[in-house]
Amino acid sequence: MNYGKKNLSKRKNQISSKKRMKTKRVGVRFFKALILCILLLAVICVIGGVILIKHIIDNTPNVTAEDILPKGYTTTIVDQNGTEIETLKDSDSNRVYKTYDEIPEYMAHAFVAIEDERFYEHNGIDLQGILRAGMVGITNGFNFSEGASTITQQLIKNNVFPNFVSEKTFYDRIERKLQEQYLALQIEKEMSKEEILEAYMNTINLGQGCLGVQTAATRYFNKDVSELTLSECAVIAAITKNPTGYDPVTHPDANEKRRKTVLDNMLDQGWIEQAEYDEALADPVYDRILQTAAVTEDKEPYSYFVDALIDDVIQDLIDEKGYTETQAYNLLYSGGLTIKSTQDSKIQQICDEEVANVGEYLSIAEYGLEYALTIHRADGTTENYSKEQLASYIKEAHNDSNPLVFSSEDDARAAIEEYKGTLNINTEAGDTVDESIEITLQPQTSVVIMDQYTGQVKAIVGGRGTKQTSLSLNRATDSTRQPGSTFKVVSTYAPGLNECGMTLATSIKDEPYEYANGKPVRNWDGKYIGSATVRYAIEHSMNVCAVRTLTETVGLEKGYEYLQKFGFTTLVDGTDENYPGHTDIAQSTALGGITRGVYNMELTAAFASIANGGEYTEPVLYTQILDHDGNVLIDNTTPDTHEVIKESTAYLLTSAMEDVVRKGTGTPARLSNMTAAGKTGTTDDSTDLWFVGYTPYYTGGVWGGYDANKSMSGMNSNWHKTLWKNIMERVHEGLEDKDFEIPSSVVRKSICRESGLLAVDGCPTITEYFDKDTLPTQSCSGHITEPEEPVDEDPDSSTAQDPAAEPSDPTTPTTPTDPDEPTDPTDPTDPTDPTDPTTPTDPNNPAGG
Repeated sequence: MNYGKKNLSKRKNQISSKKRMKTKRVGVRFFKALILCILLLAVICVIGGVILIKHIIDNTPNVTAEDILPKGYTTTIVDQNGTEIETLKDSDSNRVYKTYDEIPEYMAHAFVAIEDERFYEHNGIDLQGILRAGMVGITNGFNFSEGASTITQQLIKNNVFPNFVSEKTFYDRIERKLQEQYLALQIEKEMSKEEILEAYMNTINLGQGCLGVQTAATRYFNKDVSELTLSECAVIAAITKNPTGYDPVTHPDANEKRRKTVLDNMLDQGWIEQAEYDEALADPVYDRILQTAAVTEDKEPYSYFVDALIDDVIQDLIDEKGYTETQAYNLLYSGGLTIKSTQDSKIQQICDEEVANVGEYLSIAEYGLEYALTIHRADGTTENYSKEQLASYIKEAHNDSNPLVFSSEDDARAAIEEYKGTLNINTEAGDTVDESIEITLQPQTSVVIMDQYTGQVKAIVGGRGTKQTSLSLNRATDSTRQPGSTFKVVSTYAPGLNECGMTLATSIKDEPYEYANGKPVRNWDGKYIGSATVRYAIEHSMNVCAVRTLTETVGLEKGYEYLQKFGFTTLVDGTDENYPGHTDIAQSTALGGITRGVYNMELTAAFASIANGGEYTEPVLYTQILDHDGNVLIDNTTPDTHEVIKESTAYLLTSAMEDVVRKGTGTPARLSNMTAAGKTGTTDDSTDLWFVGYTPYYTGGVWGGYDANKSMSGMNSNWHKTLWKNIMERVHEGLEDKDFEIPSSVVRKSICRESGLLAVDGCPTITEYFDKDTLPTQSCSGHITEPEEPVDEDPDSSTAQDPAAEPSDPTTPTTPTDPDEPTDPTDPTDPTDPTDPTTPTDPNNPAGG
């Protein structure tokens, strides 16, 4: 063997080379294994990604084109002439929908230029935009702030994924993004580009609570969106990226920079020419925004009319359309309805102004108090202190019979602090205190004006003083008060004349008379005149005649039935579990002494039915409700009607009530420019004052009184009649003064005053109107001596009985009870509360007038 040096060196090299090859082979194998692992991992990731994506897509909500349309719209209320009087909106529904054709091209092109320049080219996903956003994010240190969402995706995000702002994890964002892109592809197959852009421009948040371009146009420029210029469109389009940061009112500089970007993009993309660009850029548009912003902001509470309208609409949606209360509320406040109200804005303004002026002739100004205090303890318990407890304290501590009525607002607040000082209230960490204080001007009033022929309510005033909140106490529609002698007409004389054989000439004994329980019935003036005709009894509001007629001629049941036909919903028939032992099928009903009282709206509607020839028409506050597409949702143009009394009976009552205004208890309400008829009403101690009357055009009801039922004896007892007169004279300015139409079923004849038969020579005669069916057919047999009869006196004469005084009987109690069961004032179960405005007066002894 050759063991030479050369051979040894060669051998060494061979061995070394083998080692290198072996090492190389190991490295290659490792590399292959690594590549395989990477590929395997990639496959696993891809499979996992596909599975994840499939899972996410499988969980994507089912969405149609209809689902991505904006859901919240502003509801608009218009008056009888179509003029907007109020808008209703939730925090997420300040939107007025406009079609693509109603929006200027500048606006559409501005949004496309700044939000999605390839909008008309992609199929819902902009891959080029995604790559661009990715590259920008990588070059900015993986700060992916560049947006790549298309207009279609933004529309889906806003209307399908409104909670995207609360996403907490990266997975949440990825899930939403993938679903958003998947849905964008689907929606682009169902909707045209114009339909998508229309929905987007009606959805987008544009700051200041504005959703959609129309609301923004009104808010910032006080214009319809169709009237916006290129410059103004660019201002609005600039808001979208950050509605707070680019708010043109609070951050005009930031908006101006963004607006320039919008205009630059529109120019670069060919949407506008250079001249248009230059003109828009030079426009001092922000000066106009600052001038109009305050004008278009409206934070005033709803009017009393709108309050009542809202209640009616919600109830009608429940009753007629089958909605739940929640559904009805949501539709009203975010359904974009158009409600055509019956309000006459001119008449409403007159009523508002005259009610505001009541203090000029009302001799007193006091203040009522509503109060509640609740302490929520940290341990979950609560402590409640009510106005009744406050009233009890003041009554006992100060011997005050009207504890919730004060001479000034300061006195009311001082009483609250004094009361709270007696409670020893100690609050600790975690406790919260809710205190509600409402101080209102007193005495209060309510007014309702109706068109008697259509049932349309033209104006409502629910109280005096500044209205503090929407949907507050509406004394015209929410508060029941005792009707007093206005009820004599509808409970007694209407049925008496209509079907009980009575005429206006029928003689009624006016002499001492008692209720069935032995209590005396007293006339408001404390006098008896022997006998009086029906006309005279109505004219001078005689209590005895009314109670005697209801008891002996009409019948209690029949009188009650007529009140139901006149539309009163607050009557009690003895079966109401809330008023055990009480019934309005009673003698006292003739004088308006009923358990719960009545609403001004219903009393006015009852008298409107007399003015309408005996046909009752349900009072309505709106004629139609349209959905946001203009379809009729509820048609109220033909309200429910029914006959209560004959046309002849209605005229006879009207004729008698003309005398009430001309020379009876209602003379302070006499109009200088229009024929009028009406009836007064006064309850015990002048707690409630009424005048309800009508002309050949309108019917109006006015109530006056304290919310806490304080007596108004001693103050101007005619202020409510003056209010009615002042309103109605202004309402009738420019209208032809005409008489009430006499129906063909009514004739005028002379009869004997004493016998009520056709007059012959020697009879003391009166000329009277009669229903042809009840006209006397027999002639009087003659007289030896002429009997004395009451003669109507001139109300302006110094010897005339004061028709306006209407004194109440000071000896009668004011507690509402069953005639045979006087209420125990110490009984805690007694529903009568001296501080409760719904407390009825004594049904056995209501005051006259």
